[in-house]
Amino acid sequence: MSEGTQYTSALLLCLLGSVAVTVLPKVLPLSFLHGDSLPSLLRHWLSFVPVAVMAALVGPDVLFYEGQFNISTSNLFLMVALPSLVVAWWSKNYFLTIVFGLSLVILARALGLY
Repeated sequence: MSEGTQYTSALLLCLLGSVAVTVLPKVLPLSFLHGDSLPSLLRHWLSFVPVAVMAALVGPDVLFYEGQFNISTSNLFLMVALPSLVVAWWSKNYFLTIVFGLSLVILARALGLY
């Protein structure tokens, strides 16, 4: 086997492995755990997963401002998150909430408030 073919084979194996570890964790639960076959208690518990994931992603960005833990009114993102929570609760729409929050950040910065 030539050196070029060896590198091509290694690259192909690496790509196939990357696809497998990316796709399998997403496909296997969907194919084996149909929503109607799960117990109602488990379905109810799993309904909180998207909220928990979103909180884990957004929480640090809201609570840490300019590299420090900041829960005062000088934290732009915290001040924007509070009315955005109201929009999220009222609309139950991620897209609308994100657009609203980003609009508030743009407006606050354009007006020189932060």
